[in-house]
Formats: sequence, C-alpha cells, structure tokens
Amino acid sequence: MVRHSAGGRILGSFTLVAVLLGGCAGQNAGDGVDQPVVDFDLLLTVPRQPIDYDTAVRPILDNRCVVCHGCYDAPCQLKLSSMEGLQRGANPTMVYDGSRIFAAEPTRLFVDADSPEEWRKKGFHPVLGAPTNSPQDNLENSVLYRMLRLKQMYPQPRVGLLPASFDLDLDRKQACPTTATFDDFARKHPQWGMPYAMPNLSDQDYRTLVHWIAQGSPAPATAKPSAKAQTQIDRWERFLNEGSAKQKLVSRYLYEHLFLAHIHLEGTSDREFYRLVRSRTPSGQAVREIATIRPYDDPGFERFYYRLRLYTPSIVAKDHLVYQWSDQRMARYRELFLEPDFQVQTLPSYELATASNPFKVFEPIPPRSRYRFMLDDARFFIDGFMKGPVCRGQVALNVIEDHFWVFFFDPDNSQSTLDPAFIDQNLDYLVLPANRGNTLNIFSIWNDYWKRQKRYLAAKHKKFSQVQAQDLETMVRLVWDGDGQNPNASLTAFRHFDSASVTEGLVGDYPETAWLIDYPLFERIHYLLVAGFDVYGNVGHQLNTRLFMEFLRMEGEDNFLALLPADRRKAIRDSWYVGVRSNVRDEFEAPMDWLAVEAVVGYESDDPQRELYQAMARRLGSMAGPPDYLNRCEVGPCTDPTADPIEAVFDDEMRKIAKLRGEALDVFPDVAYVRVRAEQEPERHVHYTVILNKAYKNITSIFQNEDQRDRTSDTVTVVKSLEGVYPNLFFDVQAVDWDQFASSYAEIRSVDDYERFAEVHGVRRTNPKFWPVADWYQAQALREEPLRAGILDLNRYRNR
Repeated sequence: MVRHSAGGRILGSFTLVAVLLGGCAGQNAGDGVDQPVVDFDLLLTVPRQPIDYDTAVRPILDNRCVVCHGCYDAPCQLKLSSMEGLQRGANPTMVYDGSRIFAAEPTRLFVDADSPEEWRKKGFHPVLGAPTNSPQDNLENSVLYRMLRLKQMYPQPRVGLLPASFDLDLDRKQACPTTATFDDFARKHPQWGMPYAMPNLSDQDYRTLVHWIAQGSPAPATAKPSAKAQTQIDRWERFLNEGSAKQKLVSRYLYEHLFLAHIHLEGTSDREFYRLVRSRTPSGQAVREIATIRPYDDPGFERFYYRLRLYTPSIVAKDHLVYQWSDQRMARYRELFLEPDFQVQTLPSYELATASNPFKVFEPIPPRSRYRFMLDDARFFIDGFMKGPVCRGQVALNVIEDHFWVFFFDPDNSQSTLDPAFIDQNLDYLVLPANRGNTLNIFSIWNDYWKRQKRYLAAKHKKFSQVQAQDLETMVRLVWDGDGQNPNASLTAFRHFDSASVTEGLVGDYPETAWLIDYPLFERIHYLLVAGFDVYGNVGHQLNTRLFMEFLRMEGEDNFLALLPADRRKAIRDSWYVGVRSNVRDEFEAPMDWLAVEAVVGYESDDPQRELYQAMARRLGSMAGPPDYLNRCEVGPCTDPTADPIEAVFDDEMRKIAKLRGEALDVFPDVAYVRVRAEQEPERHVHYTVILNKAYKNITSIFQNEDQRDRTSDTVTVVKSLEGVYPNLFFDVQAVDWDQFASSYAEIRSVDDYERFAEVHGVRRTNPKFWPVADWYQAQALREEPLRAGILDLNRYRNR
C-alpha cells in the first residue's frame, strides 16, 4: 500500500503558480471545445494534511459508488469497496458469461492476486495513477478522477426520465476507459460520468474525493483484528487445527460449509467479520491464503492450516452471509462432532470424484450430526444458495418460483434418509455434476447423473411406500419445529429475477409451492450451488448445474406433496408444470409410484394444500413467525396489535395493495421500497417493501421467456421491513398524501398509469432527493438488522 506523510511529499516543490500556468487541457466531450481536464479551483485548495481514507473517503465511496461497484457484477470488475479494489483497478472481461466455451481465470479480490502488479498481469488497468508529488499529475493520471470530473461537467437531467443514451441493461456492453482512451470515451459518452446514471455527488463529497486523489490517494493503515476478536481467533484456530484425524475431518467439513461465511465473533463490532480460509502459514504468522476454485479442491500442500482472515472490504448486502461464532458455538460443535463415538481411520483424498461427494468424504461423521449442524443455521445455508459465490445468479435462480416456503424434516423423527445404512447403500447415486468440473460433454454426462438420481428416488420412494397412513396432525410431526426455539425452522424465499432473498418465518399469502427438505437434499443443494459452483466456469458446468438443480427442487416439492391426499397430488403437481410434463415425461420423469401411496388421512376441506400449510404452521407454533396481518389475514380483526394508531391506518391501506392480482401487476417493479414520512416526527416514519411475485406456467426452461409467464396469476407481497438487496424503486410519501398514494397504487392498470404514479410518488434516478432517500434506506437497513445488513445494490434501479 502507498502511504504519504504530510507536507512536502504531497506538494513538494510544486507551486500554485505552476498549477495555474501549467497546460492541462483535454478534448472536451462532444462539442469540440478544449476544456481543462483538471479542476484548477480545487487544486488551489488541496490540503497539506493527508485526507483519511477510512473516515473521509470510504463513507463517500460506500454510499455513492459501492452501490454499483461492490461485487462480481461491478461494471468493469471495478470493486470500490476497499482500497485494494481501487488499487487493482478495472478489467473489461465480464465475469458473468453463460456461453463461454472455456472456463475463465478467476479474479477474486484478496484471493487470486496479492498486489497491483500481479493484477496488471491478469489484465487489470489502474484507475488511480502511481502517486507523485504533483497533485496535477495525480489527477490527470486517474481514471477515477476523470470519471468524477466528467459527471461534474455534464450533469444529468434533474427531472423526468434519463435519456435513451444511458444503457441500464445488466448485461450492457462494457465501457472501461484507460487514461489513454479516456478522451475518446468522453467524446462518445459525455453523460457517462460517475456516479453513472445517478445524481451528481454533493459539492463537498466531490471536493473530498478530488483532494484525496490529488494527494496521491493515501491508503489507510493495514486493518488488524480487535483485541476482543484476537483472543477468540487464537482459540478457534487451536480448535480447528488440532492434530487428530477425527478433528481434521470435522474441520474440513466445517470449512467446506463456511468458506463463504462472514464470521462474526461474539462481542465484537457489528461491522467486524472474518473469513475461514486455508493458509500455508500457522497461527501467529500472516495468513497466506491458498487459492482454489472450490473449497474441496486439493490445497496442494500436505500441511496447511485453517485460519480466520479479517474481512476488510465494506459490507455489501448481496454477498453478505453472516455466521456467528461464540463459546456456545464451539461447545455445540464438540457436542455434534467430537463427542459422538466414531472413528476416522484414514483421511479422504482431495481427488475430485471423491471430494465432490460429501456423503463419501464425511461418511464417518453421523448424518444426524451433519444435519443438525445445517439445521441450526438453515437460513444461512438456504441464503448461500440464493446468494452463493455469485452475487447474482440467473443460471441457478431461474429454477425456483418467485415466492415459496421452506420446511425441514425433523431429525429426531424416524426418517429413512437420515439412516446411515440407507445413505451408504445409495452413495453412488448421490453424486453431483461438479465431479466432472468444466466440460462440453453436456448431454451424455447429464443423462448419467439423471439416471443416478432416478435410482436414488426409486430407493427413497420404496421406503415411502411402506409408511402406514396417519392423520394429518400426527404426520406433520415429521416437520421440524425448531425444537420450539430456533426460527430457522420455517423460511420464506423471494426470487427477484436473477437475485433472491430469504427471511425467517412464513411470510406472504399461501404460496403455490413449498419445499420439504431432508438431509441428503440439503447437503446436495449446498454442494451443487455453493461449494461446487464456479462462477468462472464454462457453459457445460453452468448448464449441468442448472439442470441438476431442477430435479433437486422437484425432490423438495415432492416431499411436500407426499403429505397431501394421494388423489390430489398429481393434479397439484401438474399445475406447476403446465405445458411441460407431457414433453419430458418419457425421458426425464422421476418415479411416480409414490403418488398413489396414501400417507395422510383426515383432510376435511376442498383445499388440502392450504389445510396442510395451516397444520404445518400449527406444528411450528411461534417458529412460523408472527401473524402476517398484511397478506394472510383470514379471520379478523386484521390489525397488528403492536402497531400504533397512525401505523395501523397505513397498514390498512397497504393491505389493499397486498390483495392485488393479475396482469396489471406486470408493470410493477420487482422490489419497491415505500417510506411514509411523518414530517414533524422522523422517528415515526413507517416503511414497507412491495414485492412482485411473477407467476409461471412452468420453470423448467433454462431461458425463461414470455411464453412461460402466467400474468393472470401474478401476486404481491407487502412486508413491513426492507426485503431484498436490489431495490428497483423508492417511493417517498408524506403522511398527508397517504390515501392518495395507496388508492392510486391499487388502481394501476397500464404502463401509462404506472408512469403517472411514479412521476408523482416515485424517486427517480434524476430526482435531487434521490441520494438522501437512498441514505435513509441504507441507515434503516442497519437499524433493522445490524449484523445482516449491508450496502444495498442500485444496479437494478429503474429509470421509469
């Protein structure tokens, strides 16, 4: 890192007269008139004292830049969430490419290279010039500065929609100028300065960033673990690196499940997190992380160490997977993994065919212990599937519905799939496509995996056919109730096109589908979509992953359907796959014998699926979450008893929006945040998220198209919190206008209706209050969930 002392190293002998007289002109964008590249007025006021990155610069970058430059989908791979990302710079190669023939070289910040020089060899060009004693040179040589300056010279409109010259498509063609090509870029795209397609920075923020760059972009001191964390780090690293074969196998299991976690240590700051890594160096030495594509890849060293590495970038919501460690957690690990009496004679290899199959690798560890470990933090693992190593994941996420509930089999109830003997008998059928790595031999490989999956399902359904029918209330005891205290027992998933979010409890109206997950299914989802997925992989790897997840999803849905009356299952199942089943039944249909096995008796209504949901909610009790007064109130009064009278009025109006159905919803954004402002009492602002649940005739196609949409069945879910990490639009409404807002929202029937509504109540990209409103939502997210919250992403924010 580059550091600067105050005084002469910043300005040196460079005088203000030289600044004013020095010729610093560049071809201005678009009009053929030469104008200065450098803002001379700001050069006159560059402070001699270095501007502090952590306290002055980083907050501006977080709130104005990281909102679009924080993950793999950051334009030009320019990650601005850390000084290391700034020093790495930009690369025009797109990480998300579902059509590449060959796997791409990984470019994971902090993992695949350790210095700017190494990143240059991987195709990254600088956005900050090499620091000099000349503020003018520092600005001229900085692409970041020139992008900020371009925005100041050509501010965007302050009302209405952005012009068509702005490309807001997620997969738009990249424009990644260097210092050598910047003049040409500016001539072609004068309005594309930073922040791109957002309002300008405030004068103060702009001044701070320009002065910092002029100073040579002084870097912060190297961050270190807090004293409170260091004691725990030492204890955890001793635990993980104990020498017995049993401990080594357990530590490998923990690492392969937690390698993406942002680990929070008990009693430390809400913003202090660590990554569990494999290092070439032991405790007491600097971490030297071993870079492998997957956590089960061969580390290449006979001796390596599990270490906790401080996570220094700003916390970005879309890749923030929180997992907490404490003394109680270590005791739990000992209870689950070390106290049970099992022996580890030899450690498994890292050969891919073995390492990619967790049932083989971790066979000595009791399946019940592994399942309990995953259940303890089920939201973390389901969230890992939704966010995973990819930030956004259409390949994986277009295989799920827009709204569904997730339940789990009780580990203490009799389950054949938790029987070690049953798992051992089916080891060769529980393989996953990742054991072939990147391949172009898609269909022959796929056919092999599907045949194995069918054999496993046949064995599983044979066990099911031996079950004696029981009444509904008895049968739902198969569902885990969180032991009466763990809210991970029931989860709600929302898909928002190519992103998704997970929350605890049963949220929203009764969904079309639900998953009931057992241990083998839970483990395979993790190893398919998290541990085994390579975002840099080729088309074969990505297609095989997507195709296999199709059948894992169906397995979870079929587990749920098995609790419904036998004579209703097929009709319900077929309604989820309209127009598809007849085309694929012969080649890729799962065994169907279980559909005729009557497992549950005593249904009393004409809507057994709803009746089952209600029975499962009773089984879960308080672990089903609080009553949903906005979306699922069946018996009045439908009023939240915890809401004050004013808030109750707002809730009544939002309930009308939650009841909207059908084709008119197609013009709505996927995720909209709504704030109701009590002007004189800011602490009483009320906010909601309005989520569009798109319906599909089926979700079996890799590339979902208009023919699969079922707009007549679209629905809305309203939640009284901030849901999702990619808001598409902010609404900001004064309390006195609330009636008008809610009634107008509920009356939208066309694009024109929506655009008139958004013009009055929405906060568009051009709105001068855009940043203050965005800042309020960011702060509110932290207030709601201090540990889980991160910087919201605005890449998907609407223009209209």
